[in-house]
Amino acid sequence: MLDKFQFFKNPVPLENQKLIFPARFYWGSSTSAHQVEGNNHNDWTEWEKENAERLAKEAKKKFGYLQNWPEIKEQAQNPQNYISGRACDYYNRFEEDFDIAKSLGHNAHRFSIEWSRIEQEEGKFNEKEIEHYRQVIKALRERGLEPFVTLWHWPVPLWLKNKGGVKSKKFPLYFSNYAKKIVFELRNDVNFWITLNEPEIYASLSYLTGVWPPQRKNLFSYLRVIKNLIKAHKQIYKIIKKIQLDAQVGIAKNNVYFEAYQNKLINRLLKKIIDWWWNFYFLNRIKKYHDFIGLNHYFYNLIKNFKFNQNENREVSDLGWEIYPEGIYFVLKDLRKYSKPIYIMENGLADAKDENREWFIKESLKNIHRAIQESVDVRGYFYWSLFDNFEWDKGFWPRFGLVEIDYSAKGGSASGGKTMKRKIRKSALEYAKIIKK
Repeated sequence: MLDKFQFFKNPVPLENQKLIFPARFYWGSSTSAHQVEGNNHNDWTEWEKENAERLAKEAKKKFGYLQNWPEIKEQAQNPQNYISGRACDYYNRFEEDFDIAKSLGHNAHRFSIEWSRIEQEEGKFNEKEIEHYRQVIKALRERGLEPFVTLWHWPVPLWLKNKGGVKSKKFPLYFSNYAKKIVFELRNDVNFWITLNEPEIYASLSYLTGVWPPQRKNLFSYLRVIKNLIKAHKQIYKIIKKIQLDAQVGIAKNNVYFEAYQNKLINRLLKKIIDWWWNFYFLNRIKKYHDFIGLNHYFYNLIKNFKFNQNENREVSDLGWEIYPEGIYFVLKDLRKYSKPIYIMENGLADAKDENREWFIKESLKNIHRAIQESVDVRGYFYWSLFDNFEWDKGFWPRFGLVEIDYSAKGGSASGGKTMKRKIRKSALEYAKIIKK
C-alpha cells in the first residue's frame, strides 16, 4: 500500500487513472439549514447567545494547539464568531448559490428544512415557509439538480425545547407530525428523503459529553435519546411510504474507520465493540426501515495500547482532524453487508487555504471507486460543504466550503454588515473537472 503522504509530494492525476463511476451517479455537495440560512430562531440560536462569551474565552484552551492558531485566534476569541446571525444568507440567495452549483457540474444537492421555521408553535404550520422550501426545490430542479431533503439537522423549535426536546417521550410523535406535513406538501417534487442527520453525533455531544445544547451529561438521557431517534425514524419511514410509496428514505449516518493497531487481539476486540455501537447499532435497529444509507465520513481513529484516538496526525485539517481518505474505503466495505444503495452525504475537511482539499477529494474518490469495484453499491458523492458556514460550537472560522464566503465587514467594521461574497475555490474547479470527465 502506498504511503498516503507520497501523494502530497507526487499527486497522481485522477483522470490519468481512468476511474469510471457508475452511470447516473449523483455528484454534488451538502448544506444544513441552521449553518447557512441565517436568521433562524430555535434552541441553538438561544444557546449561542447564552454561551458566546464563554466559548470565546475557552477558545485558546481548545484550539491553541492548532498550527493555524495564529491565523484563527482573533476570530475564535471574538464572541460574535459564535452567533450564527445571517450565516451565509442562503435563505435569500439560494438561487444564486444553485447557479454556482450548476456551474460546477453538480447534478444533485442535499439541504435541510428548518423545523423551527415550519412549526414555530406546536401544531401550527407556517404555509409561507413551506412555500419557501417549495421554491428552493423548484430552483434546484430548474437547474437539473436532484434534491436530497433532510427533515431534521439538529436544532429544534423553542416550544419543543420547553417540552424536553429530543429527550421527551413524545419526541417521535412531535417529529412525525412535522414530517408528515412536510412530506405531504412536497411529495410531488422530492424523491429522496433523509429523516435524521447523524443521530449518534447529536446524542453524544448533547446528552453524553454535554458540549452542545441542552448540555446534559447523563448516560441514561443519552440512551433515551438514541431510543427516541430510532423510534422516530421508523415512524416517519412508514408515514412517508403511505404518502409517497416510491420515495427513497434513509438517514445520514456518521461512520468512523476504527483501525486496530498491528491487528493485535486487544485492539481488535476494542474495534469490534466500538464498531458495533457507533457504526452499526442504529443501522441494525432500522434494518427494515430504510431504502438507502446516507454515509457521513470524516474520522479515522487508531486503536493502540488499549486506547482510542492514538492517531499519528502527520497531516491534519484546520480542526486538527487527521486527513485519512483511505478510511472511506474501509467504512464502505463494512456497509456492504446491509445490501442497500449508499449515497455519501458528507465528506470533507476544514482547509481555509485550500491547500489539501483537491488532493483529499481525489484520494477519497479513488477509495470510493475501489469500494465500488468490490461490489459496494455507491450511487452518489456529496462533498461537505458547498460553502464555508457556521460550524456549530466552533463558529465561522473552520472553512469547509468549495465556495469561500467573505465574512468581512462591508465598507469597514463600522458598517456592521458583511459582504457575503461568494468566491469559487480552485479545489471546486478541480472537482468540477472530475464530474465532467
